[in-house]
Amino acid sequence: MIFSSIIFLFYFLPIVMAIYYIVPKKMKNIVLLISSLIFYAYGEPKYVFLMIFSITATYIFGLLINKYRNTKYAKMILFSSIFINLGLLIYFKYFDFIIQNINLWLSSNIDLLNVLLPIGISFYTFQTISYLIDVYKNEVDVQKNFFNLALYISLFPQLIAGPIVRYKDIQEQLENRNYTIEKFAIGIRRFVIGLGKKVLIANLLGELINIFAISTDKSVIFYWLYAISGMLQIYFDFSGYSDMAIGLGSMLGFKFPENFNYPYIAKSITDFWRRWHISLSSWFRDYIYIPLGGNRVSSIKNIRNILIVWLLTGLWHGAAWNFIIWGLYFGILLIIEKKFLLKYIEKLPNIIRILYTNFIVMISFIIFNGNGINQILENVKGLFGIGNIPFTSTESIYYLKSYFVVILIGILGSTPIFKEKLNKEKIRKFINVLEPLVLMAIFIISTSYIIDGSFNPFLYFRF
Repeated sequence: MIFSSIIFLFYFLPIVMAIYYIVPKKMKNIVLLISSLIFYAYGEPKYVFLMIFSITATYIFGLLINKYRNTKYAKMILFSSIFINLGLLIYFKYFDFIIQNINLWLSSNIDLLNVLLPIGISFYTFQTISYLIDVYKNEVDVQKNFFNLALYISLFPQLIAGPIVRYKDIQEQLENRNYTIEKFAIGIRRFVIGLGKKVLIANLLGELINIFAISTDKSVIFYWLYAISGMLQIYFDFSGYSDMAIGLGSMLGFKFPENFNYPYIAKSITDFWRRWHISLSSWFRDYIYIPLGGNRVSSIKNIRNILIVWLLTGLWHGAAWNFIIWGLYFGILLIIEKKFLLKYIEKLPNIIRILYTNFIVMISFIIFNGNGINQILENVKGLFGIGNIPFTSTESIYYLKSYFVVILIGILGSTPIFKEKLNKEKIRKFINVLEPLVLMAIFIISTSYIIDGSFNPFLYFRF
């Protein structure tokens, strides 16, 4: 079940909200837990038991770590818990990839397991690991209520696509939350904006990307349309889903961490990764980079640490070489920036810095979305007309005209320009009147597209 679906918008969500606000406070967590399990089981009936196993193991390991705190057994229990959680992730997400590469390198013929990837396993695995590490480090109290821990891990707004909510961020909220009309209204607003970003921008750009993929009349302009649309699509798809998750959390009384902060106005790659998928970046920083020594080690070891983090970041996104290359691409560029280039970049005008960053990011998403090295190279070379590619064509001009408005809205919408203009005191009164009407229009148009059966994928389901 995805947020941008009729069954979620008009059946699941209204029923859950009605029951949630009717029952007494002490029953709300049980309602949410049951709802979250139903939400997950709708799309993954058999894998809901895998998630319950992971929850149960995490609960038991947490209690054992707490019981044997400050003894040698605590570390052994922690390593065992991480081994089990990562073992499940590796089996379901990477085992066939490992077999494929063994067959390739050793010319063997080992049969693939053809294991289906459980939706959201990367997200909830990272949450279980962070909880256990924080309990071990005594940064959070162990959760002795099984149902509260189960709710933290399975909470449906952030279950299948994040943001990666850490236990320390919501441990108090699991037992004590504030329910106000203002928070509910803010939640609705955030959810509807996220739905619009997903359906009215990401989905439309996804259609253009699919058209490009099957086109036999490619030109330099069409390659640029594809590249720009690709980076806008993934931003509006994922940030839209994060907005919906944060909005749903607010409607339920939770405050989830922000996951994006206008990454396409970043002035360096370092700045970009402070703004993009913030919950994932901070997870790798706190649980991998810093324990390895971070930047408080020799230059060689710091380079090693960065490469390890970005190799793992690439692997986290998927079991394919394009994701590994994508991660190492960013790792190498960040090393170059931090060690040599950043001091020169900072002297450039802001517009040049933003264009530099976005060009690097645009190439990265060509790698990210690529299907094999040859296709990636073809799409990069096409941007520069390498290989006797015409500058323009009848088809590219047609699609440029057809999608120009949505691309322009996407570019402007990925910056804070609208937010800054709308927050001006002079027009705030008008906004207060018009905003409910605009939000209603976004919701109606978005649901119309969904009902019409328009293109409605969700990119991060693969993770």
